[in-house]
Amino acid sequence: SQLASLGYKVIGAASGVEAHRKLLAGLQIDLLFTDVVMPGGMSGRDLAEKALEIKPGLRILFTSGYTESSIVHNGKLDQGIDLLTKPYRRAQLAAKIRKVLEQR
Repeated sequence: SQLASLGYKVIGAASGVEAHRKLLAGLQIDLLFTDVVMPGGMSGRDLAEKALEIKPGLRILFTSGYTESSIVHNGKLDQGIDLLTKPYRRAQLAAKIRKVLEQR
């Protein structure tokens, strides 16, 4: 709802598997915003890897409430990873989304 209130068209998915299906369907997606930990047997990292196979160059933004996750190692993010840590405010979300979308 925060993304929609910022003017973005949002295509929701209840799980990584559902999101993957939507990507396979060829929907126009400019940014994948995914939690690192998700229900349904597919992590956000797994989803991101599959999404990039389908749509190379897709912008991806992870979010997580966990300080230690599959994308953070010894306090550092894996190279090329954008992360918005929870909890975050609407203004932080807006700024991070804009930054990730503007990356080349």
